[in-house]
Amino acid sequence: MARRTDHSREELAELVVGAAETLARREGLRGIAMRRIAAEIGYAAGSIYNAVGDLDAVVLRVNARTLARLRAALVRVVDPGRPPIENALAVADGYLDFVARQPRLWGVILEHVLPPGSDFPDWYEKALAATTNVVDEVLKPLVADEDERRRAVATLWASLHGLASLSRSGKLAVVDRDDPRAMAHLLIRRFLGSSAS
Repeated sequence: MARRTDHSREELAELVVGAAETLARREGLRGIAMRRIAAEIGYAAGSIYNAVGDLDAVVLRVNARTLARLRAALVRVVDPGRPPIENALAVADGYLDFVARQPRLWGVILEHVLPPGSDFPDWYEKALAATTNVVDEVLKPLVADEDERRRAVATLWASLHGLASLSRSGKLAVVDRDDPRAMAHLLIRRFLGSSAS
C-alpha cells in the first residue's frame, strides 16, 4: 500500500477521481465505493476522506468531469456560421450522442442524490452552469429575453435529459418508437416556435 506522502493532496485527489471514474464506466454508480477506490489506488480509505471528502464528494467530482466533457462535446458541434436553430438541433444531437457514448457515467449523474438538506458545492454548480451556458449561448439569438431564455434552457435541458434517460433505459419505446434524435428535433422546433422557422 502506498504511503500518504507518495502523492500530494492534489495528486491523490486525481488518483481517487480517476479510479472512481474507471469503476463508474464499468458498473455505474453502484461500482463506486471507498474501499474499492482505495484498493484501486493502493491507499487506505481514510486517505481518500482526507484528500477528497466523503463518497458524495468523490461522486460529484466524477460528475463534474463528465459535465466538462459534455460541455466540450457541445462546444464542438456549435458553428457560429450556421442559423441558430441548426445549432440548437446540433446541440441536441451532441447531447444525445454523448449520453449514448458514456451511458454509465451519465447514469451516475442521473442516479446520484445528495443527502437531504445538502447543497451542491460552488465548484459543482459552476461545472453545471458552464455546460448549460453553451445552450444559453445557442438560444440567445432565438430567445432575447434573459428570464425567458433561462427558463427555455432549463426546459430544453430537462427535456433532453428525459429523452436521453428513457432512451438509455430502453423505456422510450413504451412512449414512442421514434428515434430520440427525431423526437429532440421535433421538441426543439415546436418549442422554439416562430423563432425556429
